[in-house]
Amino acid sequence: MTAAQQPIRVLVVEDDPVAADAHVMYVGRVPGFVAVGKAHTGAEARRALDRTPVDLLLLDLHLPDVHGLQLARSLRAAGHHADVIAVTSARDLTVVREGVSLGVVQYVLKPFTFATLRDRLIRYAEFHAAAGEASGQDEVDRALATLRAPSPAALPKGLSAPTLERVSVVLRDCADGLTATGVAEEVGISRITARRYLEHLVDAGRAARSPQYGTVGRPELQYRWVKGQ
Repeated sequence: MTAAQQPIRVLVVEDDPVAADAHVMYVGRVPGFVAVGKAHTGAEARRALDRTPVDLLLLDLHLPDVHGLQLARSLRAAGHHADVIAVTSARDLTVVREGVSLGVVQYVLKPFTFATLRDRLIRYAEFHAAAGEASGQDEVDRALATLRAPSPAALPKGLSAPTLERVSVVLRDCADGLTATGVAEEVGISRITARRYLEHLVDAGRAARSPQYGTVGRPELQYRWVKGQ
């Protein structure tokens, strides 16, 4: 492997051990990336960076000992130049604007799926690979555009993004799975409507269906969230 082909080295900084392990696993599933370690606090992240070269931080903003942006600021002052993908449940646009000046190239809002993080990492890899002198404004614009997420794909007629998100959350939070009837009761929609959303999730590879046996009459389909999505 040549220097140009070296994987992008990622340090996962996340205070929740379960989430940290999941993020390390996610990074390892994306070609061209390798997780070189994980840290649960800002202090651990500083020590890890002093020991190991890192290209990218997957940084939770709410750490037990320091805010993620404060950590990013102190790392810049100490001469660390790793880029940052911020992981947060906060939606404060003031924080987003502040992060831009500190090397935050992407934000991923919790909870997120593997597919969401994979998309951000692939886009970052394209941006990271850009080198040499731009021929003009268009080439500069294209390099920066690689970091922007594409517009979401259009949903089938009659489906809405907010309802799809509610159905997704309900299904994701139920480890044993749910029927269309169960989802309809949780979300407050009709069983037929719930079935349409669930079938859309199955078609998208985000859910799986199986017959629910042990009931009288025709078995109702049981839907489960696909782990890692």
